[in-house]
Amino acid sequence: MSMYSIQLANISKKYNIYDRPTDRLKELLMRNRRSYHREFWALRDISFNVERGDSVALLGPNGSGKSTLLQIVAGVLQPSKGRVAAKGRITSILELGSGFQPDYTGRENVILNGIILGIPEKEIHRRLDEIAEFAEVGDFFDQPIRTYSSGMVVRLAFASMINVDPEILVVDEAMAVGDRRFQLKCLDKIRELRSKGTTLMFVTHEPNMVYKYCQNAVLLNGGQMIMKGPSEEVVPAYEELMSEHGVVAKKVFVAAQ
Repeated sequence: MSMYSIQLANISKKYNIYDRPTDRLKELLMRNRRSYHREFWALRDISFNVERGDSVALLGPNGSGKSTLLQIVAGVLQPSKGRVAAKGRITSILELGSGFQPDYTGRENVILNGIILGIPEKEIHRRLDEIAEFAEVGDFFDQPIRTYSSGMVVRLAFASMINVDPEILVVDEAMAVGDRRFQLKCLDKIRELRSKGTTLMFVTHEPNMVYKYCQNAVLLNGGQMIMKGPSEEVVPAYEELMSEHGVVAKKVFVAAQ
């Protein structure tokens, strides 16, 4: 019997769209007897399972629901309908550095982040040097985050999330982590985690990354799942869909190891 790390059943996400800020207030005052909004469904009836140790790419045009689905898997958003179940500690790399406290040092933010993830404080302290070295922040590790450049914040955020041995790793835009050299360093770390059995789900627009890092892929369009299967089958369908949208899927060189 297969063991699933992630199970998604009929996931839908609805947003109420108001043309004017006052319309929301009117609706509240009317106690919902009259509607002043229109519904926007970012996701509709998404169902699939991810086996433990699998690596899955979420593909699709902008606005197809990829990031919304990733946030639901990570527990950042709640679905309007459906059920999500995850077995294992989830580490999510979504908006890098958005949770950092600007007046805390890099070290203090890493410790706080680890506590939030449920990692024993002793284990966090054991990994501090490794995280600082990976992030390449040097002596700034003991300086307030507000003194960091944007690139330093991103590097430290990624390092603090990736070096805690996650059981499930979800990443939005896996290559948006700084310069090319650091991107490759991060991808090496992701490859290392995969070899240890970490379940991986990430959003990307780059077919070469999917072929190299993901066994399977899910194609979304207009909030609906169009296809799920081996990357070799889904990527060509994604490229065809993007060409219909007048967009050429990004082709990037990913160094062989």
